[in-house]
Amino acid sequence: MWYRIGADLVLLLHLAFVLFVVTGGLLLLKWPRLAWLHLPAAIWGAIVEYTGWICPLTPIEHTLRAMAGESAYGSDFIGHYLLPLMYPAGLTRPVQMLLGTAVVLVNVTIYWLVFGKPPRRRQ
Repeated sequence: MWYRIGADLVLLLHLAFVLFVVTGGLLLLKWPRLAWLHLPAAIWGAIVEYTGWICPLTPIEHTLRAMAGESAYGSDFIGHYLLPLMYPAGLTRPVQMLLGTAVVLVNVTIYWLVFGKPPRRRQ
């Protein structure tokens, strides 16, 4: 039972991290200092997406599920949990690259809006 709870907690942490990577740039509009946390997370997310690596949280969840007597799924977190929600037929590598690029461009735009504009002069 504890292993299953642990696996579910890792799953929730993984989901929160993915959501933070994808949408965390929007939080900078209100809290610019959050960039110190978001920027490394976004870079890691882009590296994982572009290289096809597996996030370290995936094998941890797999191990915990196996220890709980459950079968571990054969793909990574995104492939197993998120793709069926967004793309029921599956995802090709070119589409994955396109989505990764879209996330990077959105975040670069937000970072530019928050940090790239010259400060306004007081009148």
